Amino acid sequence: MLRGSLSPRTRRGYARIASGHDLPPGATRDDAWQRAFEYLFEHLAESWTIAGTDPLTSQRELLGRLRMATQAERGWVRNTLRRHCETHFPDVDAA
Repeated sequence: MLRGSLSPRTRRGYARIASGHDLPPGATRDDAWQRAFEYLFEHLAESWTIAGTDPLTSQRELLGRLRMATQAERGWVRNTLRRHCETHFPDVDAA
């Protein structure tokens, strides 16, 4: 389940990370893209139910599960975040 709100501060933070600011020296554009994806996930994900199991609800569990996800699962999450942002936050470019 994804949140239906995203604060202006979070939107600014996401835009800053996605643009490559605040990354350590030597970080690549891909590093910025991955961090922006995780940042958006952290701020929007409320729960994640996988194959009928009890939903994960803590931020620690959610982020840990995302980091363990297969490429296909990460692609599904990314597409879900994109669609959610297009519908609820058209000003957020969830590339």
